[in-house]
Amino acid sequence: MRKLKARDPYSPECGGFGEIPKPTVTVWMGEGSNVSLERVFHDAVLPRTSSCGFFVFTGICWRKLHTGGMKGLQKEDYMQLALHLAESVAGQTSPNPPVGSVVVKNGTIAGMAAHLKAGEKHAERLAVEQAGPLAEGAEVFVTLEPCAHYGKTPPCADFLIEKGIKTVYIAALDPNPLVAGKGIEKLRQAGVKVETGILKEQAEKLYRPFFHFIQTKTPFVTVKTAMTADGKIASETRDSKWITSEEARRDARRLRSRHDAILVGIQTVLHDNPLLTTRLPHSRKNPIRIVLDTHLRIPPEAKVLSGDAPTIIFCGSDAPKEKEQCLKQLDVEVVRMPHARLLIRDVLAALGEKGIMTLLVEGGAAVNGSFLKEGAVQQYIFYIAPKVIGGKNAPSPFGGHGFGKVADALPLRFEKVEQIGPDLKITAAVQKEVPAHVYRDY
Repeated sequence: MRKLKARDPYSPECGGFGEIPKPTVTVWMGEGSNVSLERVFHDAVLPRTSSCGFFVFTGICWRKLHTGGMKGLQKEDYMQLALHLAESVAGQTSPNPPVGSVVVKNGTIAGMAAHLKAGEKHAERLAVEQAGPLAEGAEVFVTLEPCAHYGKTPPCADFLIEKGIKTVYIAALDPNPLVAGKGIEKLRQAGVKVETGILKEQAEKLYRPFFHFIQTKTPFVTVKTAMTADGKIASETRDSKWITSEEARRDARRLRSRHDAILVGIQTVLHDNPLLTTRLPHSRKNPIRIVLDTHLRIPPEAKVLSGDAPTIIFCGSDAPKEKEQCLKQLDVEVVRMPHARLLIRDVLAALGEKGIMTLLVEGGAAVNGSFLKEGAVQQYIFYIAPKVIGGKNAPSPFGGHGFGKVADALPLRFEKVEQIGPDLKITAAVQKEVPAHVYRDY
């Protein structure tokens, strides 16, 4: 038999499979806490891959597993588990969305999987393959509508029909024109029962970046900033190490691992010389590093030019071509834009063409201010330290002139407030976009 290890994504170890004498699933709720349950998996060959997925049980799903076993689960619980699987691979599947799937036969989980990487098998195919002969007549829970077209992999809808799946439960519909209801239609025409909308709101929140990317062809942008309680990102002398705690900085590095790319301006590179990697043990990946450098002032010894992760530099049309050639010799991609100054809209369009679905902006006041005025941000994440710096010349997170009237201020919706060590982490969604065209030197 096999064992599925479902682990906390922040634990130092990575989930894997190993031989055990009877089918069980072991669930980690943080270090040193676990619970084993019998009669979960049959003797199936589980997929092995160089990509590591983290499988996590929390909340009501874990409590029911802990107290009542698999028989106590409802449709919402199975979908919650599928959503956990999808969330665990966020940031490593672009331009594909993160998808999780669970196969249930007679009230017992027969297979579960997440889509690990673009070009590899989709979640529902992996989960059904785990189920083996138990897949016939089983129920499949999947977080996003199964595809019905040939891409890098065959259609999942056809595969589910071929394997004799009885019912498919879907959390969210896929707005991709290649899918957009076609998977559901194909399943129903084959006699498969389809039910949609289970935990729809939670799924649509997970897929907000994917939906944005499909609809706009540009990345979903998150601006992340760390500040004191009085809204300062540095002192008057520009000292900023460290405003937030080690716990908050570690959480911010995890945030990087969930994004395709991370963006800064040249001033941040010149002042802080950041590496812009996750620096996490057993990290799945480092994001692509993006630097806005209008005049190609970046020094060749900058850490962001290291080989730890790919780097793309955007420059203006008048940037020195000799410097561009030197950077290319360092295996750095230089994108020369059509204008003398950089336009945020053009940068985002170029990143979208490269298949970058999620972008984390960690700029200074100038870059943050430009993204704000451009109306190019979909989400803000604020780390707030319980400190006061003071000083009228100490910089705040957003530069430029801002908005002239309070009535014109950008409205946000606080979605989550957490305490990370001594600091607060606030995640806020933008409620409207600000149409503008901002040219800046970075």
